[in-house]
Amino acid sequence: TDASDDVLVDLCEQQGFDVFRGDPLDLLDRHYQAGLAYGADAVVKIPSDCPLIDPQVIDRVLRFYIEHASEYDFVSNLHPPSYPDGQDVEVMPMPVLETAWREATAKMHREHTTPFIWDNPGRFRCGNVAWERDLDYSLSHRWTIDYPEDYEFINTVYEELYTDERPIFGVDDILELLSRKPEIHGINAKYAGVNWYRNHLEELQTVDATRTKHE
Repeated sequence: TDASDDVLVDLCEQQGFDVFRGDPLDLLDRHYQAGLAYGADAVVKIPSDCPLIDPQVIDRVLRFYIEHASEYDFVSNLHPPSYPDGQDVEVMPMPVLETAWREATAKMHREHTTPFIWDNPGRFRCGNVAWERDLDYSLSHRWTIDYPEDYEFINTVYEELYTDERPIFGVDDILELLSRKPEIHGINAKYAGVNWYRNHLEELQTVDATRTKHE
C-alpha cells in the first residue's frame, strides 16, 4: 500500500495483471490476505528479487507438492538449498499459512512470511526439492538482486539471452552462458553466498553460519 508502488500497480493494470496490495513490511499478512482474496488452496511464494527464476524449477517444486500433499505442510527448494541463489520457490497450503499468520509475532517471521513454518520442523512437516543434478550452487552462483552489481549481472544475462522470439530461458541457458563468458559470473561474484538471513542467525533454529556469509 506504499504510495511509491503506485507506478508498479499502474504498469500491471495496463498489462492486464491482477494486483493485490498490502502492508509493505508485513509480508506474512500480505500473502495471507492475498490468498483469501483469491480463494487460494495454497500459496506459492517466489520473491520479487528473483527475476531469473526458471519456470521448470517452479513446475518441479509444484509437482512435488501436489504429489506429496498428504505428507508435507510446506514444500520448498531451500531447506537445504542447492539451486543457484535466485531460484527460490516455497509452497504452503492456506491452513498452514493461516496458522503462521495468526501465531507469528517476531518481526523476521512477519517480514519474510515463511520462517515461522520452516523454523519449527517439529511442528510442521517440511519437504525439500533438491537440484536433480546432485549439485549445490547455492553459495557459488548468485542470481538474485540486492546490490548494484546484482542488477548489472541480471541485466547482462537478459541482454545476452532474451529475444522476442525466445523470451523464456532457464537455469541451463544461464549456466551455458556463464561457461562461455565467465566474466559475467564475475560481475557480482563477491556477493555469492550472502543471504538475507545472515543478520538473523540468532533468531533462527534451522540455519547456521555455514549457509551464508557477510559482505
